Amino acid sequence: DWFRGQGYKVVTLDPSRFFEGAGDLLGFPDTWFGGYRQRSDITVFPVLSEMFHREIIPLELVDNRFYHLDTCLCPLSGGELLYFPPAFDHYGQEVLAERIAPSRRLVVREAEALRFACNAVCVGKHVVLPTGCPTTQAWLRMRGYETHQAQLDEFMKSGGSAKCLTLA
Repeated sequence: DWFRGQGYKVVTLDPSRFFEGAGDLLGFPDTWFGGYRQRSDITVFPVLSEMFHREIIPLELVDNRFYHLDTCLCPLSGGELLYFPPAFDHYGQEVLAERIAPSRRLVVREAEALRFACNAVCVGKHVVLPTGCPTTQAWLRMRGYETHQAQLDEFMKSGGSAKCLTLA
C-alpha cells in the first residue's frame, strides 16, 4: 500500500513462484543475472525478463551459505565483478567467465566471501563493504574505487551485510 501510495506500480507474481527480490536479481545495464535454488525459483526469471525487457541469465546457487545472489556476486559500476565461484554450479561459473572478461573479475577469497565481501554497495566509484576484507579492498583500490569499510558484524549475524541494508 505504501509503494502504491507513492506512485509505484506494484506487480504481483503467481503465488506458486518464489522470488525474493533484489537479492536474487543483479547485473549490468545490458545483462542481468538471477540467482535461484536457495530462495527464488528459476521459473520467475522468464516472467521478469519479459516484464523488464532485459535478458536475465539464471545462475544456480549451490552453496547454502550463499542463499541470495547478492551474497556471492557484486556487479560494479565500471563493469567489474566481485564474486565467489564455488557458490555457483558449473554452468553458472562458465556463463560468468564467458560474459565478464578475466581482467574484470575478482574471485573473492572464501574467508572474505564468508564475511560478505560480495554483499557490497557500489555507487559510482565508491564501494561500501564490511570490515575484514583487505584483499577485496586492495583489488578495488587498484581499479580506481574508493572503499568504505563498515563495521557490520552484528548485522552479519542475521545473514547479511551492506547490500542487505539498502532498498534500491
